[in-house]
Amino acid sequence: MRIVLGVGGGIAAYKVASLLRLFTEAGHSVTVIPTEASTRFVGVATWEALSGHPVTNNVFDDVQNVNHVRLGHEADLMVVAPATADLLAKAATGQANDLLSTTLLMARGPVLFVPAMHTEMWQHAATRANVATLRARGGTVLEPAGGRLTGKDSGPGRLPEPAEIFAAALALTGTNPSGAASLAGRTVTITAGGTREPLDPVRFLGNRSSGKQGVALAAAALAAGARVRLICAHLEVPTPAGVELVSVETALELRAATLDAAADSDVVIMAAAVADFRPDRSSDSKIKKRDDVADPVITLVRNPDILAELVHERNARQRRQLIIGFAAETGDDHGNVLDYALAKLTRKGCDLLVVNQVGVDRVFGQDRNEVVILDRGGKAPLEVSGSKAEVAAAVVREIDARRTGTWPSDAASNRANAHRGPARPLD
Repeated sequence: MRIVLGVGGGIAAYKVASLLRLFTEAGHSVTVIPTEASTRFVGVATWEALSGHPVTNNVFDDVQNVNHVRLGHEADLMVVAPATADLLAKAATGQANDLLSTTLLMARGPVLFVPAMHTEMWQHAATRANVATLRARGGTVLEPAGGRLTGKDSGPGRLPEPAEIFAAALALTGTNPSGAASLAGRTVTITAGGTREPLDPVRFLGNRSSGKQGVALAAAALAAGARVRLICAHLEVPTPAGVELVSVETALELRAATLDAAADSDVVIMAAAVADFRPDRSSDSKIKKRDDVADPVITLVRNPDILAELVHERNARQRRQLIIGFAAETGDDHGNVLDYALAKLTRKGCDLLVVNQVGVDRVFGQDRNEVVILDRGGKAPLEVSGSKAEVAAAVVREIDARRTGTWPSDAASNRANAHRGPARPLD
């Protein structure tokens, strides 16, 4: 695949070198077009060395080939990262005063903008309007990641990790990196986010799930060529372009949507944080704090076991379907995280169980994860650590390996910082 990689003038330009390497190592031909400002952060020599192609940002170089026309027409994909506020504004208003902006106007394939800037710039009304314009014209604009920015500030505006950008880019073209898992022609249903169980019109019982891991799984499955249906409860991150989105709120709503979607799915991944309990009744009006009546007592009732129900339905109808569960566990005096996970795998009967230890400032809402993938068929546990995109890629590889009856080599597992062997307790 021929890719044009535009690099904007932000400090996050250094991360794009890793993105370029991901593209080239997957066998794609990449032409880098840096803006003049971006070369103050990363020099032309770096882009030429990593891409293997000459690099320029001047429309008057190699004039006889009319570079902006040729590159725009030939590119199967354009990626702009970091897409600064200035670049977004230029693209939205059709400005054409350098090689990158003119090539964007000539692009005939999909275009992915990956913004990175300070929070106030990202949230400014002008930037938001430019983003809306680009999306309305068919461009894909990722939401920036949250976290530490330049200096002491934190907030939305960070460039997403290169692996996440890589997956999103390939999802736009329906291609797959060489040697990676392939789910082409398969339908994958994924649940993500945390359910909310209403107490009254204002309050609810919820959990700390951000939905990041489920969304990363959706992006990884898309990159592997699957048709992806994402059933999402409360999310704190945007969903990938290209998924079939179903929004729910409560565990009962998620159950109904998932059972319906599972009927024509080859793979079901239950990554949502589903509430085990819900209030036995929800008030139609806000529950008031009053001195003349006793404080309310909330009685909880158990929610259905969706994962076990999916397995039962699959087995009863003799479907050829893989079902993957997630277990967010904590240890206690009666056992560690792995003890509880192994018991859950036996009890639920799913094919794979992805288990992680959770807690305050651990897993929920974080950008990294550490999991053990357990296999009902008795294969050795697989430990995976890294970004949530890397964990998602490892899960998708395991799904592909299970479907084809083979398991990844150690080399393939090592690409995701994974290794096989007896899993150590997570606590």
